[in-house]
Amino acid sequence: MVGLSPQVTNIIIILGMMQVSKRIPFEDPNVLNMVRALYIASNVIIAAIYLYVQMQINKKKDLTTLKYVEPAPMGSSEEGKLVTTTVHAYDSQQIKNSFRSQLMGIAMMSFMHLYMKYTNPLLIQSIIPLKSALESNLVKIHLFGQPASGDLKRPFKQPAGLMSGLQSGPAQSDKKAVEAAERAGRGGVKDE
Repeated sequence: MVGLSPQVTNIIIILGMMQVSKRIPFEDPNVLNMVRALYIASNVIIAAIYLYVQMQINKKKDLTTLKYVEPAPMGSSEEGKLVTTTVHAYDSQQIKNSFRSQLMGIAMMSFMHLYMKYTNPLLIQSIIPLKSALESNLVKIHLFGQPASGDLKRPFKQPAGLMSGLQSGPAQSDKKAVEAAERAGRGGVKDE
């Protein structure tokens, strides 16, 4: 599936796993426990990947200054604010966001499975989050050793999604936008 966007491959996986899950006898307690174990193992692997990436971020402790203009919230009339931070602080914040996103997914899946008794999503949620974790920019840089250039240049572009048209634009890190924000006196927030 090389060359397809991550969203397209996610849809293909979801549709395929929906067909597979129709043929799995979830009524059998042994099968259900195996699927639960697969889901738990998937989340443990994701957590291990994120912990390793966090250790690599802390080990490298890249204090290179990173300046970018954070876009204004959607519907706001104010302009974006200038953010001055380091690569280490930026990566640390991004990995915290990844952990938070994983925990929200676990909470939602727990609610759906334990309270509402849905079993089919367990199978899909064993694969999609793991695939997304392996495709994340921080994992590509810190685990797979890809250079932080091109699509992996910080600040990271937000992946296009269903709601991307409703969100404000990406963070701007070009020199012209940063200088304009500095002259306008917007922000100047320094994250450490």
